[in-house]
Amino acid sequence: MKKKKRIIAAIMIIASALLLGMFLIYNILFRPKLNTGKERIVLYIPEGATYTQALDTIKSHFTIPHLRIFEWIAEKKNYPALVKPGRYVIDNDLSYNNLINILRSGRQTPVNVTFNNVRTLNDLAGKVSKQIAADSVSLVNFLSDPDNYSDDGFSKETVIAVFLPNTYQFFWNTDAEGFYSRMLREYNKFWNGERVAKAKAKKLTQVDVSIIASIIDDEVAKADEKPRIAGVYLNRLKRGIPLQACPTIKFALNDWTITRVLTAYLEVDSPYNTYKHYGLPPGPIGCASIEGIDAVLNAEKHDYLFFAARADFSGYHNFSRTLTEHNRYAAEYQRELNKRKIYR
Repeated sequence: MKKKKRIIAAIMIIASALLLGMFLIYNILFRPKLNTGKERIVLYIPEGATYTQALDTIKSHFTIPHLRIFEWIAEKKNYPALVKPGRYVIDNDLSYNNLINILRSGRQTPVNVTFNNVRTLNDLAGKVSKQIAADSVSLVNFLSDPDNYSDDGFSKETVIAVFLPNTYQFFWNTDAEGFYSRMLREYNKFWNGERVAKAKAKKLTQVDVSIIASIIDDEVAKADEKPRIAGVYLNRLKRGIPLQACPTIKFALNDWTITRVLTAYLEVDSPYNTYKHYGLPPGPIGCASIEGIDAVLNAEKHDYLFFAARADFSGYHNFSRTLTEHNRYAAEYQRELNKRKIYR
């Protein structure tokens, strides 16, 4: 009888030990154990990172009380062979198991990539490289080689039309080619049947529209004037009159600080000089805004051929049908520039 009691007692002790062990294992594996002192932490695992490098990154952000157990879980889940680059937003209360599951599956948190007021491909690369892993050099190198996009119908001068200023979600580890490919998809999505039809009705290509829009974006401070100024440029194109757009001179001189376009500037030797050359310049003078593009597609129909900034510096313009009327408005504006001592 005593022997039976001892056996039962031993069984109970072993069972209790097993239950305690199972509880401890469960507690370590599946209950929250990470600690950062913050509600969330962002982990960046770079392209080509080894398991050791990934582990070092994890340890630099988290306090891991049972490191050997953490590494054991990682090995059991084959994480050393499944390291995936990316940007991971990790909650402070995750368990070891859940953290490894996120990292080994590459379950990244996207980043919002925003760009606007872009003049050149270099500007674009500089702004985008601050938001994704691709550095500015790789972006510039990719966009400087027409072989990368000539099959899509673009040249080095026109490829900037692909990039429509807005906010987009990307995975952080997107490379230069991936960035271009995604933006091309967005461009093709934007140019739906309705917009393409409107461009064709005006005998313009999609790139033509972007070129005019990019000029208008720099020319116009007031959004409600954009369709009217678009109408002026379209009228000049139809009649074979040079656009004579001041923003193209700034682009040709690569000087956007110019406030007053002087006569001397108009002699710059550049295909972008729309005072010397008829028709449209070779490409957009920046990333045309969606607002600017739609202003061209929905341009006002009128018979204005000229416009000049108002002398009240309101940001609005006076529109003219004749050169005589235009010269009068232009002279008023020039006098106000002199009065304000704006000579450049």
